[in-house]
Amino acid sequence: MRKIIAFWCLIVMSIFMVTACAPSKPAAATKAAGQKLKVVCTIFPAYDFVRQVAGDKVDLTMLLKPGAESHSFEPSPKDMAAIQASDLFIYVGGDSDAWVEKILQGLDQKKVHTLKMMDCVQTVPEELVAGMQPEKDDAAAKTAGGKETDPEMDEHVWTSPVNAIKIVARITKELDGLDSAHKEEYDRRAQNYIQKLQGLDQQFKEVVARGHRKEILVGDRFPFRYFCKEYGLKYYAAYPGCSTDTEVNAGTIAFLVDKAKHDKLPVVFHIELSNEKMAQAIAESTGAKNLLLNAVHNVSAADFKAGATYESLMQHNVAVLKEALN
Repeated sequence: MRKIIAFWCLIVMSIFMVTACAPSKPAAATKAAGQKLKVVCTIFPAYDFVRQVAGDKVDLTMLLKPGAESHSFEPSPKDMAAIQASDLFIYVGGDSDAWVEKILQGLDQKKVHTLKMMDCVQTVPEELVAGMQPEKDDAAAKTAGGKETDPEMDEHVWTSPVNAIKIVARITKELDGLDSAHKEEYDRRAQNYIQKLQGLDQQFKEVVARGHRKEILVGDRFPFRYFCKEYGLKYYAAYPGCSTDTEVNAGTIAFLVDKAKHDKLPVVFHIELSNEKMAQAIAESTGAKNLLLNAVHNVSAADFKAGATYESLMQHNVAVLKEALN
């Protein structure tokens, strides 16, 4: 698990001491004509959902830079100041956003509204399946004091288009409440976008229904718990969730190679911005293709510049899933 660096507390206190002396900003719902809502999102899915609903009606910021690793992100003082100055702050929750809790303690939530994506859906716990290596920190925590700890809830809620629809609906509700002058446009755009997400959901259902198999193999971290649950897919993977313990493990490779050979799997997946070492090793040993399955944590700088969206990345997933299941 990522350790929260102690000095963030001091930085947060310093920022809020400065901002406390600044003039209070007007309530978001009564902004002056032409003044845009300021929306800050931690990662790409929330950022893209907001821009699909709000278009150019909001001043939108994504804290995680394109191409950056989402699970090692640490906010800068500038990032935290941007959150404090925002009208709406959207984050995921879970272990990767542990730093957010420190910031929320200092926020005046009468001025800054917050939305936790994990609160928008029914969450499920991370799970270990055959072949996976548990995280060292998790194993130690579960045996600490001789007591079982509560399971860690999987934070990758956006990977299911069905969940994405629920998150978009909540984002739209927040925007409507904060900026009633543009409610009609937000609602119209949200309705159109949700129809596209429903189309994605239907495409995945059809691919799975027509597939010759109902399992996938991910030679990488596994952020697809919600996706597989939604579409009834069995899965094998190298690491649970987005584990920080990702050293190549001979036992894990051997298990996944045997599984791919036994089940005659044509594809082994890796996720975006991965070094692909595990997936490539399995592919070379089995003759399977090594293909990208987007978890949409983030996008590369090139893809971001080219206009990649949650929908376009998921359309890629439709195509590669079809290949993997046939």
